Amino acid sequence: MAYNLKEVVANKPSRFTEGHRMCAGCGAPVVARHILRALKEEDHAVIANATGCMEVSTFIYPYTSWTDSFIHTAFECAGATLSGAEAAYKSLKKQGKLPEDEHTKFIAFGGDGGTYDIGLQSLSGAMERGHDMLYVCYDNGAYMNTGIQRSSATPRFADTTTSPAGKVIPGKMQSRKDLTKIMVGHHLPYVAQSIAVNNMKDLYEKAEKAIYTEGPTFLNVMAPCPRGWGYATEDLMQINKLAVETCYWPLYEVIDGVYHITYKPAKKLPIEEFLRPQKRFKHMFNPGNEWMIEEFQKEVDNRWQELLDLEELTKNNSGLFKFS
Repeated sequence: MAYNLKEVVANKPSRFTEGHRMCAGCGAPVVARHILRALKEEDHAVIANATGCMEVSTFIYPYTSWTDSFIHTAFECAGATLSGAEAAYKSLKKQGKLPEDEHTKFIAFGGDGGTYDIGLQSLSGAMERGHDMLYVCYDNGAYMNTGIQRSSATPRFADTTTSPAGKVIPGKMQSRKDLTKIMVGHHLPYVAQSIAVNNMKDLYEKAEKAIYTEGPTFLNVMAPCPRGWGYATEDLMQINKLAVETCYWPLYEVIDGVYHITYKPAKKLPIEEFLRPQKRFKHMFNPGNEWMIEEFQKEVDNRWQELLDLEELTKNNSGLFKFS
């Protein structure tokens, strides 16, 4: 159904307010603000936030940027903390201690360090147990809050403080973990991948589906970091656009196991377009390092083709992938 995004979204009051201390040009606050706008105005939310850039910059007692209930939880346990809150809510509802017409949604936010790595166990447990909650990973591709150390979300060849690019080792040597696909493997009713800016309609609609789909859901949203990636703060939108147009960060959703690619570039750009504006990849353009770009391009191409194949396979056999 067609609608005016500005009228539906922009006129809603922000549930993530201005005055936070996130860096200029950071994608994370855009992610939080836009996802929370997908909530119905009459609904309440309980937010759990793993330690990281967003938590330390948005909730400095006694100040907060969150208008809903907020729980700061440790790096490793946002999934466990929020699943406990959701279980308590269900129990209180069952006991009649909460009004029938009171509706609360449960949303966790964590960076890639607290999601791909340290928090993966508690996230996996919460998803497997079937809690009615949404987990959002704002993926900035490293441990940005503690000094730009590599994480399993860091792309291959990226220069970080713990995978420095030099004469012997050309940055991080391992490929980036595909966490979205790992979440699909948990047989969730809704999993999706989106971006912080550049396609607000995509993020808003996926957030709305994720919040209002019953059961455990997961969103992986790319949230560029100007300090860790090395781009000018005003280039946030351009970095997002290039990530999508090169198919480095495809936009898609998986509903009951069926893949739907929500954006396919009319003309897929070469990966150099995404790599060149970022200082973390500048060594890849030195003479003699052409092989790194070729290897990076090959990995992006293979993952994009795999996604195209999964879309075709699951759509043609959708009855086999229905999760109950």
